Amino acid sequence: MPKTSKSTPVPLPEFEAEFIAGLTEIFEEKIVFNKLLGLRITSLKADRVTARIDMRPELVGHYAYNRLHGGVISAGLDAMGGLAVMAAIGARHMDEAPLQRLHRFTKLGTIDLRVDYLRPGISEHFELRAEVLRLGSRVASTRMEFFGADGTLFSTAAAAYIVS
Repeated sequence: MPKTSKSTPVPLPEFEAEFIAGLTEIFEEKIVFNKLLGLRITSLKADRVTARIDMRPELVGHYAYNRLHGGVISAGLDAMGGLAVMAAIGARHMDEAPLQRLHRFTKLGTIDLRVDYLRPGISEHFELRAEVLRLGSRVASTRMEFFGADGTLFSTAAAAYIVS
C-alpha cells in the first residue's frame, strides 16, 4: 500500500467496471498477440495484476517434453508488465473519466526486458503476475512472475516501459 509522508497507509483506488471492461478489451482482444497467446486477466488491481494462459499444442516449444515455448513465457511476462503499468496509470488519474484514462496507453512501449528462466514450463495452465516498482512521468519499472498450476515459480522478469 502506498505510504504518506508520515507512514499512514493510503487506500488504493478501486477501478470502475467501465475501466476494467475497457482495459480487458484492450489487453485480451485489441492486442491481437495477447489473444493468440490466450492471455486472460484474472485480477486487475492498482498495485498488482494477474492473468492466466492455458497450455495448448500451439504453444509447445519442445515436442518431446510438451514444454511451453520460451517465447510464450517472455511475451507473456512483457505483456503483464505493460498491463501493470496501465493499471498504475489508471490509478494515478482516477480524477479522469474511465474512457479518458484508457486513451493514456497509446504511447506505452517496452524499453528493456530481462527474463530469468528458472524451470521448464510444463503445466496444464500458467499464472502470470506483475507489479509496478516505480511509475515516473516518462518511464515505469516493473517486476513479473510466471507460475505453473501448482504454484511452482518457472520464470521471473523485470522490465522498463516508456509511458510518455
